[in-house]
Amino acid sequence: MRAAYIEELGPAEVIRYGEIAAPRPGPTDVLVDVLATTVNPVDTFVRSGRFPTQVDFPFVVGRDLVGMVAEAGPGVSGFRAGDRVWCNSLGHGGRQGAAAEQAVVAADRLYHLPAGVDPDAAVAAFHPAATAYLALFVHGRLRVGESVLIAGAAGNVGSALVTMAARAGARVLATAGARDAPYCAELGAAEVFDYRDPEVTGRIRRAAPSGIDLYLDTAGVNDLETTVGLLARRGRVVLLAGARTRPVLPAGELYLHDRSIVGFVISHATPDELAEAAAYLNDLLGRGALHPRGIEVFPLSATADVHARMEKGELHGRRVVLRTDLGCAG
Repeated sequence: MRAAYIEELGPAEVIRYGEIAAPRPGPTDVLVDVLATTVNPVDTFVRSGRFPTQVDFPFVVGRDLVGMVAEAGPGVSGFRAGDRVWCNSLGHGGRQGAAAEQAVVAADRLYHLPAGVDPDAAVAAFHPAATAYLALFVHGRLRVGESVLIAGAAGNVGSALVTMAARAGARVLATAGARDAPYCAELGAAEVFDYRDPEVTGRIRRAAPSGIDLYLDTAGVNDLETTVGLLARRGRVVLLAGARTRPVLPAGELYLHDRSIVGFVISHATPDELAEAAAYLNDLLGRGALHPRGIEVFPLSATADVHARMEKGELHGRRVVLRTDLGCAG
């Protein structure tokens, strides 16, 4: 089969596209004919070695896929040949990736794709949306009526956070660029603040005089010295970006008000947590309530180029879909 793979960790240039041996499913696995995959920032971290994880060479890159069941192992129930399916947890933890014509997926990490859902829009949404779900509900413990502040609300994860928090009955405050304010408001943000405004902290404090119950910074700035002071009693901060930041921790402001900070990456999510997120995402997808802001579509052979563009910051929030049924990139 054709695949985008690496034989060593390194820059985007180490990604090759060509023929490798097709995988075979085990007793509790499903073999999937891949239609589409995508590229997430974490895929570049795995490829470069920045995110340490088990990698067996040749290693197929990529985490997310939409495809069709080709074959199910004898110990698998609930999937049969021809089913449209998706997965968002390949390409790390010893699992080969999704950027190939075929992929093996453990049955407990595979989900049915709702009827009528566009596969390109779906595969582009899975990773940021599942990240948002777990950050809000599993690690953030969001409850109805709470106030949520989402920094970087116009991005892929940020926009999913706004959508889900608003649908869950939270009062959503957001920071974003001024030109993105209408988009964030359309998603459900009650108030949107320009993150470049030197008075933004004061404006947020006036908008939530009782404090913020849950704070999520998708931009990875992690200014905890300011953030912790904005929290309500028992307010929570979920850290999910900014791996290289080294913020000042205002310990007194934290423990004297029962506030808490928790770190989270989706790579450590359990199969049960991922399945919980998948059920929620499938419901939103089926309702047409979850879709990426912009998509570019390329053949699978463009994987290395897309990795390079992402690392150079050239995608500007657009999601790239890589299709196995398109001809090679020129």
